[in-house]
Amino acid sequence: MVVFLGVTLTFIIPRFSPNDPVETRVSQMMMSGGQVNPEAVIHLREALNEMYGLKGSSLEQYLAFWGRLFRGDLGPSLSTFPTPVTELIARAMPWTLGLLLTSIIVSWVVGNLLGGIASYYTESRVMHVIDVLSQAVRPIPYYIMALVLLVVFAYFIPIFPFSGAYPAGTRVEWSLNFVLTVIKHSMLPAISLVIVGMGGWFLGMKSLTSNIISEDYVVYAETAGLRPRRILFSYVIRNALLPQVTGLALQLGMIFNGALIMEVVFGYPGMGMLTLQAVMANDYSLIMGIAIFSIIGVATSVLILDLLYPLFDPRVRHQ
Repeated sequence: MVVFLGVTLTFIIPRFSPNDPVETRVSQMMMSGGQVNPEAVIHLREALNEMYGLKGSSLEQYLAFWGRLFRGDLGPSLSTFPTPVTELIARAMPWTLGLLLTSIIVSWVVGNLLGGIASYYTESRVMHVIDVLSQAVRPIPYYIMALVLLVVFAYFIPIFPFSGAYPAGTRVEWSLNFVLTVIKHSMLPAISLVIVGMGGWFLGMKSLTSNIISEDYVVYAETAGLRPRRILFSYVIRNALLPQVTGLALQLGMIFNGALIMEVVFGYPGMGMLTLQAVMANDYSLIMGIAIFSIIGVATSVLILDLLYPLFDPRVRHQ
């Protein structure tokens, strides 16, 4: 139902745009030079209406839209005509997923682990330092943090590349050298995402576990002589994990939105850069394609995490 409503809204909203993609394309072709036969323009307009799914009534367009969607056909891109939208998304998607998925999961694991430890071992000086740093980093907007890291580690101390996923002119292939090059180019964007994301997860887990450590069952476990490490992981962190898992599902679903700023700042060739290019070029078929993949990504992430809930909380399994 979520996917159906989201895709339907994706079909409806671009229809309110004042720009007609067919007329825009026809105007571009006529301005490219040379004389154009009026009959050829009429045939061209009909062909473009057919190609963009704008032929017939709104209901006929809607049914045809779903038919093409089930066949995996999102039409050609207006800005890079006649390249299919699916091909552009397939080129950009691996870069975004590879970088953002890794960064989000690393920040989630490290932030929650340190948050739980900081809450349980309140006398630890190391945890105090991490707590202060997390509270200092958390309010900083992501683009500020990204720009600071970019200036420091790519300009003043040039240990990371300035932008891109690999040097210009590099042949994209599955080889060890190319993989190492991509990892080196991805380090700075990944570090910026992990630092900002980890601060939020740290503070959230610390707040949750600070209430749990005073619960009767935790006090009883300590009185019974259980090892602190077992109490921390089996009784404290595990019981505070469910809200954090929900937050992870929502953040994974919003991965395309988060990609926009990061990829623009670091010049990374993923879904964020593709979205920016589509908006700047008024390429509504490409915008619709990206929106549909985003909707499916959100719904799939939430579904997977719903299925994984019983692994974190046995009470869900019994219900």
